[in-house]
Amino acid sequence: MALAARYAQAGDYHIAYTVTGDGPFDLVWVPTWIHQVEHAWNEPSLAAVYDRIGEFARLITFDRRGSGLSDPMVGAPTLEEQMDDILAVMDAAGSERAAVLGMLEGGPLAATFAATHPERVGALVLYSSWARMTYAPDYDWAQKPEEREVNMAAAADRWGEGLIAGQLSPDRFQTDPEFQDWAARLERLAASPGTIHKIFKLIGEFDVRDVLPTIRVPTLVMYRSHPEFLDERHSRYLAEHIPGARYVELEPGPTLFELGEVDPLVDEIEEFLTGTRQRRDADRMLATVLFTDICGSTERAAELGDARWRRVLEQHDTVIRRTLDLHRGKEIKRTGDGFLATFDGPARAIRAASAIAQSVRGLGIEVRAGLHTGECEVMNGDLGGLAVHIGSRVMSYADPGEVLVSSTVKDLVVGSGIDFEDRGQRELRGVPGEWRLWAVS
Repeated sequence: MALAARYAQAGDYHIAYTVTGDGPFDLVWVPTWIHQVEHAWNEPSLAAVYDRIGEFARLITFDRRGSGLSDPMVGAPTLEEQMDDILAVMDAAGSERAAVLGMLEGGPLAATFAATHPERVGALVLYSSWARMTYAPDYDWAQKPEEREVNMAAAADRWGEGLIAGQLSPDRFQTDPEFQDWAARLERLAASPGTIHKIFKLIGEFDVRDVLPTIRVPTLVMYRSHPEFLDERHSRYLAEHIPGARYVELEPGPTLFELGEVDPLVDEIEEFLTGTRQRRDADRMLATVLFTDICGSTERAAELGDARWRRVLEQHDTVIRRTLDLHRGKEIKRTGDGFLATFDGPARAIRAASAIAQSVRGLGIEVRAGLHTGECEVMNGDLGGLAVHIGSRVMSYADPGEVLVSSTVKDLVVGSGIDFEDRGQRELRGVPGEWRLWAVS
């Protein structure tokens, strides 16, 4: 459930903040400027991060001065003024001392606050952040000022369409209309186009390199490989110049939190701050796993153009969700251009997959599908276990429009009237042995 914002008084400004979780210590999350504390909870992946952190800490976050539900700003706030905002929020939340987490452009502020107020900071965590955003002769991997100006103008011109989140999580943005709507609304709620242009300009002027060696609190620097958005050298520079900092590089993926990407990130934070990782026992169940994927999606999108392709994707999603409902299937998550779903019976899963493959042809696209039945692990709304990997690998061998199943599925539907064609033995990457696969006739 989303939280209602409270307000802290920082001089003449009111700073909106929220508090959630009941852990034994406090964690202050310094967000990006593209933020609104109440709307953020409407994105399931971010809500999952908040909930996970809330298991081991009391999480305090806020809207930066000039954005979201906080007071508008006159001019551009200095780092000193923004540190006062953090102090005001901590005081209002009753936090004497806290760990501080900074993401993206929240990192320079979090680092400066930790160096300036070590009596209030127990530890520092920086995720996909930087010491400065613009080029310098001894910092030559950053954007040059003229490049940033062009990018800032382009972003301001299309502000409110969610394109910043699209850069952070491109696959999710291109295939998930609900995420697109959430991201676009977040921009509109965070700031106006004129305000965000001033904020972007301010971000490019910050340089906290001289601050880094003065940080004396335990520090964790994390980076998720996404070179199209952020050069790895930004994070490595932070880790190399903060005394004793620990550096962790996560598996490649989108910079913005996504379903399936939450746990590795939060596990690292939890272990760093508490010394342990909670063992979360997964629920286990027998299920038939369905993977679908649109064939040749990149070429088809280029052929149709962005607007028409988005309409096709929306219709594709509607077809799949309607079919899942008809056959008692449960949507687990989107997977790029497809879906992961489960069924409590393999025959229903086959009929659903066949119906999907036939129905989407009317949209001018082909879908391939893979099915396997086995024991799955259910944790935090996601699905794991060997059965999931097998289902994914089975799908990878399917032709356009084809429903491919493992021998396990075929053997379980004997007497159902469903016919199959033998597709031979296959090695499934990462799965022991050879597997005989069958195509639904």
